[in-house]
Amino acid sequence: MQDDVVISSAGVAMPRLIYGTAWKKERTAEWVALALAQGFRGIDTACQPKHYYEPGVGEALHAAFELGLGREQIYLQTKFTPLSGQDPLQVPYDPRAALDRQVSQSFQKSRDNLRTDYLDGLVLHSPLADKQELMTVWRAMEHIVLSGGARQLGISNCYDPALFKSLYETATVKPAVLQNRFYADSHYDTELRKFCRAHGVIYQSFWTLTANPGILANAVIAALADRYRRTPAQILFRYLTQVGVVPLTGTTSAQHMREDLAIFEFELTQDDCAGVERLLG
Repeated sequence: MQDDVVISSAGVAMPRLIYGTAWKKERTAEWVALALAQGFRGIDTACQPKHYYEPGVGEALHAAFELGLGREQIYLQTKFTPLSGQDPLQVPYDPRAALDRQVSQSFQKSRDNLRTDYLDGLVLHSPLADKQELMTVWRAMEHIVLSGGARQLGISNCYDPALFKSLYETATVKPAVLQNRFYADSHYDTELRKFCRAHGVIYQSFWTLTANPGILANAVIAALADRYRRTPAQILFRYLTQVGVVPLTGTTSAQHMREDLAIFEFELTQDDCAGVERLLG
């Protein structure tokens, strides 16, 4: 197995570094095209016009496919966003429809936007507060997987270990991805990440750099950056990939994209990783 690829519990190959497309609006296609040109092969988006421009992702992918990139070379992941997370003026499905229909309509919209027959990952953008409604949505997502529309499922913004474990135990199609903000307020999801490792669930981190300026400026990271002749961001990303985390990066800088992908050119020692781990304690 390549160092820059990980296999989920669902048997799906995923790059160890994924390009995130939130907040890019009308420049989404431009920046996704740039990321693909630099070598990114994992793309994360959402059917949520409030924060994502999904058609722009589809435009960039279509152009890349026209130039010879194969669909099978891309890990493409999008999200179903419940009504509470949508802009009321831009809901991409019928807000009056039953929950299972909302999921189905959102999925069809995503396939149209992304110009693809299938998704590699379909993620629930955030848990619904009502457990019964959560499972109704999850069952609808399971139907999409079982009918061949998506290869695996996941959930995002789920910080309650008991809730995630309950979903995992109840689900027929188990969550293969957990995507959370990676920051001190959640204690870096230590318990959740342990559960994920034990069950083959891929933990994806977002807000990894933005939320952690103190970590990036720490003397431990600075010393490692100096020793390996890398940036602090590269040290943190490399550490995370070595402990099984798949970071998302949304940089719009070609240089930073190249630096991010270059983390697989070096490897931290066990002692190095232990030093970084202590910073997250």
